[in-house]
Amino acid sequence: MEHFDLVIIGSGSGNSLIDERFDGLRIAMVERGVYGGTCLNVGCIPTKMFVLPADHAVSPAAAGRIGVDLQLEGVDFDAIRDRIFGRIDPISSGGKQWREKSDNVTVFTGTGHFVERDVMEIAVQGEAEPVRISGDRFVLAAGSRATLLDVPGVNDPEVAARVHTSDSIMRLPALPASMIILGGGYIASEFAHVFSAYGTRVTMINRSERLLRREDDEISERFTKIISERVGLKLNQQVTGVNPVDGGVEVVTKDPNGIEYGYEAEVVLVALGRVPNADLLQPEAAGIEVDSNGYVVVDEHQRTSQPHIWALGDVCSPSQLKHVANHEMRVVQANLLHEITGTGDGLVSSDHRFVPHAIFTDPQIASVGRTEQELRAAGTPYLATVQAYGDVAYGWAMEDTEHFVKLLSDPEAGQLLGAHIIGPQASTLIQPLVQAMSFGLGIREMARGQYWIHPALTEVVENALLGLVEQADKAR
Repeated sequence: MEHFDLVIIGSGSGNSLIDERFDGLRIAMVERGVYGGTCLNVGCIPTKMFVLPADHAVSPAAAGRIGVDLQLEGVDFDAIRDRIFGRIDPISSGGKQWREKSDNVTVFTGTGHFVERDVMEIAVQGEAEPVRISGDRFVLAAGSRATLLDVPGVNDPEVAARVHTSDSIMRLPALPASMIILGGGYIASEFAHVFSAYGTRVTMINRSERLLRREDDEISERFTKIISERVGLKLNQQVTGVNPVDGGVEVVTKDPNGIEYGYEAEVVLVALGRVPNADLLQPEAAGIEVDSNGYVVVDEHQRTSQPHIWALGDVCSPSQLKHVANHEMRVVQANLLHEITGTGDGLVSSDHRFVPHAIFTDPQIASVGRTEQELRAAGTPYLATVQAYGDVAYGWAMEDTEHFVKLLSDPEAGQLLGAHIIGPQASTLIQPLVQAMSFGLGIREMARGQYWIHPALTEVVENALLGLVEQADKAR
């Protein structure tokens, strides 16, 4: 049994942990899937590379509002797909080859799980017998996996061949004429934008009355309305089964009144969320605590219930965001180096106070902090303002009538409590608000303590801040 100073499970953000400061250690890297992790191979990067051409494909409607006649003549799905994976696949394989050449790193391709506190067994691909390794320290960066559909009929071979998750939907051999998307979260919404823009007839089936229910209610309501103009929305329906039909799949649903419906399409995308891969590691064998939702429990330093085992990313973080995984990786990296080499002034902590996220639909959505419904439920005093894009100069130029910025602040201290944006450039417009919250910049100082370029779209943020200031002044 080989022994290592450090064992890392997962080659996404876990792979980024190793730099020249670890050259003196014997390191094992264990990866069950494609090298490079979710973000590179099936998540952030390829999906956004699919989103960009979709944004161009829907641009004729926006152009028509301002007197420009554009026409979409077609979308070359094969070219889009091959451009994306023609770049990503070599990066993944090249990253693995580069790591395998490292003098102090041994790469194990296969699924590993704990058998003892310091021992892991790995079912290595291509090997008849599993391999056992031991380690002084472990980092769990095993990520998450797509939630699968569990209803009658899903295991029928004819059905299974046409039911996809986000892992496989982007590698379809051809653009389908029709698609059913199950789910109403960010994965479902982004793919609804992509495939409807490409020309696929998309039907979304969601068990609640709105899409993106975790967003602020006003954002969720507005997005549901906007996307309903492009896709078929079937809300308040629960999937009860799937059946093969000629040339596709029928999805059977039931509404709250018990009425059954059937919807047919060439392919089905199951976008019901992702679950952490903690269970695959058999953490109980190592005495690692896991919460009721399957996430590895960590402290503020990213240490698990076993002091020699650390965790980062989707395996322990319900936010399931790459920028969170990268932040946690840097924390684990610093803490490992402190323990091993004595560098640094002590253990550092993760900062999860103001974690932003963006959803790359059309329109874009971005958010940071608390929603209004969360503040209301907690009994927290707050001020709220909504600023329409169409009320600032750039919004006039865009002939915008649908999009807005919503800000929430503390009525006494003047600190932002939450920021929520739906509209063009939302993922960029949110950043100065993230910065303000992270560094304690109040709404007055932010609104009037700097220049705001006129007539840039950022004026919609400025005016939203001024709306909060006005409310705060009236409340005094």
